[in-house]
Amino acid sequence: MVPVVPGGPRVLVSQVLLLSLLLFASAAAAHPVPFSYLDLRVDPRSGQPISGSLTVHVFDAAHELGIDPPERLLRSDLASSRAAALEGILARRLTIDADGRPLAVAWGPIEVLAETQSLRLPFVVSGAKTQGRLNVSAALFPYDQNHQTFVNIYESGALRRQAMLDARHPSLEHFTGSAQGILAVIARFIPAGIEHILIGPDHILFLIGLLLLGGSVRRLFVVVTSFTLAHSITLSIAALNILTPPSRVVEPLIALSIIYVGCDNLLIRGGRDVRAWIAFTFGLVHGFGFASVLREMDLPQRALGWSLFSFNVGVEIGQLLVVVLVASALAALRHRSEAAGRRLAFVGSIVVVIAGTFWFVQRVFFAGGKV
Repeated sequence: MVPVVPGGPRVLVSQVLLLSLLLFASAAAAHPVPFSYLDLRVDPRSGQPISGSLTVHVFDAAHELGIDPPERLLRSDLASSRAAALEGILARRLTIDADGRPLAVAWGPIEVLAETQSLRLPFVVSGAKTQGRLNVSAALFPYDQNHQTFVNIYESGALRRQAMLDARHPSLEHFTGSAQGILAVIARFIPAGIEHILIGPDHILFLIGLLLLGGSVRRLFVVVTSFTLAHSITLSIAALNILTPPSRVVEPLIALSIIYVGCDNLLIRGGRDVRAWIAFTFGLVHGFGFASVLREMDLPQRALGWSLFSFNVGVEIGQLLVVVLVASALAALRHRSEAAGRRLAFVGSIVVVIAGTFWFVQRVFFAGGKV
């Protein structure tokens, strides 16, 4: 026999919803919002040591220390007696590097913040002066995959950077607003630009396609400069968030540019050489491709111009290496045998078209098809 609920089905539904809300509230109370706060203070001009504080919730600290109930840690005597153990745990999970060198953290007296049910641990980076590039990694409480650490970086007393670290993004890179910071930006982004052009087979194949027909040094210079000018324009536009086409559009267009330059090589047959215009037109597309990589590198906003310039210089260095090697090899072959040079241009253009077609089909019809 089905029991009769006073008030009918609507009351039953209301009671179920109320019970669900109570259970959810109980769960939330059992595990508070998983946040920690890390404040870093640097002073590039005075050269004072880096200092800061780390604030953690007593729930997380108690879990690591095996204390139950967590509220016991709000007692100053217990918090002080367990401070060394907590600092030892956090010291293994909080790392600060300056220009690639790990820094030692010296903890100060622990502070109890009863109003927020948290503990603050001040610290000084012993014997370390502020450098140009700081790397901060904070995977503080790995038992909770939802835990987040909010980071504030102050320079000369002014807030310069805010970020959030979690299990998926456990670290950040910060460039200080000093001469060392600018040099660190240059040292970081020039190699990144070189690496990107050298490990990007689509960009390299486009360049090779432009070089296959050969030509005078002046002609090749005009072609390569057109490509450089075009991708520099769109790289800057996209990095500044003025226009950011989606990768699902840009990547197939890059593949089409490779197909087009290969077909143009096969059809030109002594006609007008329009490689400079091809290089400029599709260079605009390739620039958006470069920008997608640059955005993933967490550009330093205070040194955005330097990072853009440095990355572009790196791309040009890598591009120049490719051009010099390929153009020199093709010129040497043509010097020995003009017929062999023409055959290589013909076969190479077919390979360029086939590779571009493969990438185009892959990027249009298959998810995650980016090379």
